[in-house]
Amino acid sequence: MLEACEISGATVIKPSFHKFNPHGVSGCIVISESHFTIHTWPEYGYAAVDVFTCGDLIDNQAALNYMREKFGARNVSVVEMNRGVLNLGVGEDLRHKPIGA
Repeated sequence: MLEACEISGATVIKPSFHKFNPHGVSGCIVISESHFTIHTWPEYGYAAVDVFTCGDLIDNQAALNYMREKFGARNVSVVEMNRGVLNLGVGEDLRHKPIGA
């Protein structure tokens, strides 16, 4: 997951993972642009991944391709949702960070 974040161009702030006994992992990587999360059920060969980002500099597809390869996924289902879309006026640019930040 960390490598997927880096490949996407995200800025990693803090990763946190918990390994369950006897198997499975849940984790979150906080990034400047939001977060990557994962919940796994190895007994079912299943992982749920959420890539939530803002801005237009993150390459979500590169992260997905990397995880697909590393997880050895045979089946992948992707749902893309545009969250927090603002109604901007004509000629207005969306600033992700205040000017001077």
